[in-house]
Amino acid sequence: MTLLLWREAVYYDANKPMSEAVRTMLQTDAESGRESERESEAGFLWDFWYPAVRSTAIRGQKLVTAMLLEVPLVLGRTSEGKAFAMRDSCPHRGIPLSYGRLDGKVVECCYHGWRFDACSGQCVEIPSLSSQGKLKVERIFAGHYPCEERDGYVWVYMNAPGTKLPETIPAAPGLTVFSDKYKITHLSCELPSHIDHGIIGLMDPAHGPFVHQSWFWRNRGSIDFVLPNIRTEEDRSGKMWFSSRATVTPVRRDLCRIDFVAAWNLFFLPVSIFRMFGKVFLRQDQQTMIQQAEGLKHNPRLMLIDDADRPAKWYFALKANLIESRRTGAPMVHPMDGPVTLRWRS
Repeated sequence: MTLLLWREAVYYDANKPMSEAVRTMLQTDAESGRESERESEAGFLWDFWYPAVRSTAIRGQKLVTAMLLEVPLVLGRTSEGKAFAMRDSCPHRGIPLSYGRLDGKVVECCYHGWRFDACSGQCVEIPSLSSQGKLKVERIFAGHYPCEERDGYVWVYMNAPGTKLPETIPAAPGLTVFSDKYKITHLSCELPSHIDHGIIGLMDPAHGPFVHQSWFWRNRGSIDFVLPNIRTEEDRSGKMWFSSRATVTPVRRDLCRIDFVAAWNLFFLPVSIFRMFGKVFLRQDQQTMIQQAEGLKHNPRLMLIDDADRPAKWYFALKANLIESRRTGAPMVHPMDGPVTLRWRS
């Protein structure tokens, strides 16, 4: 009997009795399907780019780990400098590939030495395979995800579990800049909450005077939000400009991460001063989300009001309409048909 594993598929000779091992494999495959269902119930949006790590985190032949949408990833950089992202699990026995090593092109598992091309996930060698073996090594793949670098981040395209990548995928998001020379900085923090709470907190205009009680707090009109998790702000005055992007990325169902990047050509604003104020902002938001998580443990009934909570309502409508559009194939309906003026008291 020939047993071939290829991307969670099991092949066996139908003319021979099914062994207990194969039954176990098929049972495991069914459990994988149930796991995919559980992942789909987590409230994540798949088939989007998400920032995984800072570009500076992967240097030389170092392998680093990250978690996106409850998927463990291992990331690295080839000898040519190209970043790559693989599922942090060897398809042979499941040991994390991050415990292995990278030789510049190939990731080698530390358990049995299985070797995988870093940029495709394709198996290139199984040391224990005898010369008489009929296993087609090239048909074995470790989980692999498209990977691009933008603005100092390594972005990973997370396609839904059990699905194939589309023939064409959009480019990873990039921060808008308005001149060749500018200053740039990055900040991040973790929030102990579901991605939905992190995003509506990011979009919420009414909490500012209560959470961010600082003289430098401000709110401007040049703000935009794009699914799945991107809030951008752009301000221009003559030749001077400021551009920022905040993303809220799901790590687990109970944990998300804010990644903030800003660029500007304002000569009077040093990076050190901006970072100092930015860290204060993020710490304030982080502390509030920690406090909120304490209350959410008890599953309280929640409510959204107009107009201060309207952005949150739009987010949930956008998300629901996208999911419905993908399910039915019908065009996505946007909850807004034009600019809206919101009013609330602070």
